[in-house]
Amino acid sequence: MREIVFDTETTGVFPDHLEVELRDRIVEIGCVELFNLERTGREYHVYLNPERSVPDEVVRVHGLTRDFLVQHRKFADVADEFLEFVGDAPLVAHNAAFDQGFLNAELRRLRREPHPAERFVDTLMIARKRFPGASCSLDALAKRFQLDRYGFDLTARKGAGGHGALIDARILAEVYLQLKGGREQRLAFDPVEVATEST
Repeated sequence: MREIVFDTETTGVFPDHLEVELRDRIVEIGCVELFNLERTGREYHVYLNPERSVPDEVVRVHGLTRDFLVQHRKFADVADEFLEFVGDAPLVAHNAAFDQGFLNAELRRLRREPHPAERFVDTLMIARKRFPGASCSLDALAKRFQLDRYGFDLTARKGAGGHGALIDARILAEVYLQLKGGREQRLAFDPVEVATEST
């Protein structure tokens, strides 16, 4: 079965704010393709112009400034290629309601059909059932599964700009494989390589 591990970075947490100009937007999308719980090597990555400001406190999380983002395409410009990449595959996300909310807000702006909740696989819910009472943040799970063994620099994620949609999707892909059965396989990509925008 084909699945897409999916993550976003955004300008904030309110994609449906009552005041249109204050609605938060997606600034980065990262996807990793799985087939039968194996990484295929196919990925999708894009930075997006959010058409609004990016608060300083958010920049400290992902390091993406408005000056950088205005050089990139808008969601409307990449919607078709993104939807073609994901196809009808389930979307695997950590705290899926967050990414679903932002993706659907972007789709509604374009009068596209939003994705139903049942299409999303929430790794946060899976982890909480498996490790009740323990921290189940993506960072905590990466440490639990010792992903530094695979070359991930987990300490770098603590500083400014330590989070990114593609690196988080890559980490989540490995976490998901571990949650689904503890697969011990070597990563087929360099997890610290800076990915370039899809063309």
